[in-house]
Amino acid sequence: MTLPRFYPVFDTVDWMARALPLGVKLVQLRIKDRDPDALRLDIRAGLALARQHGAALVVNDYWQLAIEEGADWLHLGQEDLDSADIAAIRRAGLRLGISTHDHAELDRALALAPDYIALGPVYPTILKQMKWHQQGLERVTEWKRLVGDIPLCAIGGMSVERAAGAFAAGADIVAAVTDITLNRDPEARMRDWLAVCA
Repeated sequence: MTLPRFYPVFDTVDWMARALPLGVKLVQLRIKDRDPDALRLDIRAGLALARQHGAALVVNDYWQLAIEEGADWLHLGQEDLDSADIAAIRRAGLRLGISTHDHAELDRALALAPDYIALGPVYPTILKQMKWHQQGLERVTEWKRLVGDIPLCAIGGMSVERAAGAFAAGADIVAAVTDITLNRDPEARMRDWLAVCA
C-alpha cells in the first residue's frame, strides 16, 4: 500500500475540515487533555469527515476509542506502547504507525511490524519539549536503510522548504504541524505542501 506523502497533524476536527477539501488524503488527529466523551465525539466526527473526502484519518494515542469507533489507522508513541493492547489493535484490523527517536525504540517498533514508522524530530521543533535533539537528514537515511520497505515518516520542524531534502534522504512521508497551523494563510500553505509532495 502506498501512503500519501503529505501527512498533516492537527489537534481539532476544525483543522481537518479546512484541509480535506483541498485534497489532503492522510491526516492525524492528535488531541491531548480532552474530556473522554468529547474526545469520542471528535474522533467520530473526524472519521466521518475523512470518509466523506476519501481520506485516511490516523487516531493518535486512543487505541480503545479507535477500535470502538471503527477507525482504520492508529498512531502510538513509545509511552503509549507500554499500555496499548497490540493484540486487540491487530484483531480490530487497525493499521499502526509508531514514533521512534533512537535505535532501541526502532527495534521495539520493528518487532511489532508497523504500517509506518515515524522518526523525529528531524529538525528542532517548537511543538513540544523533547529529550531528543534534532535527528538530521543523515538519521533519516540511516532509518530508511533499517526499516526497508516499511514507509518512513519524517516529522519535527518540517516545512515546505525542507520537504524535498527529507524525501531525498529517504523519507516516504513528511508530517507537518506548526508549518501549517501557525501560517498566516494555512490553506495556501497546504496547497504548497500538496504540490511539493505530489
